[in-house]
Amino acid sequence: MLLGILIALSMGRMHIPLENVMNTLLGNNPNEVENNVILILRLPRILTALLVGAGLAIAGVTYQGVFKNPLVSPDILGVSGGACIGASVAILLGLGSFSIQILAFIGGVVAVSLTMLVPLLMRRDSMIILVLAGIIVGGFMGASLGLIKYLADPETQLADIVYWSMGSLTKSNFKNLTAFSPVMIITALVLLLLRWRINLLSLGEQQAKLIGVNIKMERNVMILCSTLLTASAVCLSGTIGWIGLVIPHLARLLIGDDNIKTLPLAALIGAIFLLLIDTLARNLYTEEIPLGILTGFIGAPFFAWVLVKQRMVK
Repeated sequence: MLLGILIALSMGRMHIPLENVMNTLLGNNPNEVENNVILILRLPRILTALLVGAGLAIAGVTYQGVFKNPLVSPDILGVSGGACIGASVAILLGLGSFSIQILAFIGGVVAVSLTMLVPLLMRRDSMIILVLAGIIVGGFMGASLGLIKYLADPETQLADIVYWSMGSLTKSNFKNLTAFSPVMIITALVLLLLRWRINLLSLGEQQAKLIGVNIKMERNVMILCSTLLTASAVCLSGTIGWIGLVIPHLARLLIGDDNIKTLPLAALIGAIFLLLIDTLARNLYTEEIPLGILTGFIGAPFFAWVLVKQRMVK
């Protein structure tokens, strides 16, 4: 990861030798232009990539453990759709980038709140009902996003909405990072501390109750932390698919199904993966490629390989 950070700080439209990157980080580089490019433009973007990649991977491991389904991803409860709606409304209103991220966070939380409300109204505390509620809310958010795109100005607003929904770290800066990183760090630490409880929830409700697990409370805490983690990540980067789905599988393939080990390893792999994707997005083409496109091209065949590898191991 440290090597990846140095390479990412060096690569870009303005190539900076690794020696100069090290001198800038140590405060010994007399070239102010290189210092500004590294410290103001690239460093906050790289830190955001590491934080978002780790956060989505942690949320993916948690969701898959809590729902006992290896095909679950962090946006199953509608958080990504809600965040897209919030950001799109902000773009329609002509608000700034920070306001877009704030409304995206609010939209994600509102969407998950609606999902959690459905089982309460039905008076059925069931994981299946919760997943179905997430599908319903996600479908409604998708239809709402389609309406917003239809109403948006095709010359300006539509392009911004589409680009944001495909994922990008272009707007990354220390202001945005400072605003959302505390939520991500705190929720990630809570999930890391509770990762051994994910193992207990993965056993099934009856066995978990027999060993004294408060299933409803612990499950809700994990879902809440994973949701806030995902919503904050989406606010910083837009919608980025595959990380929360693929990285947990790779971590389990490398180290096994014990979430005590799998969750921190997935966080590390997720951080490195998104750092690699963002570095490629900045350097492969004259225009920056949206992150969602690259994660799809790399994540889909990689996920197929992981599934084949797991079958071969079993």
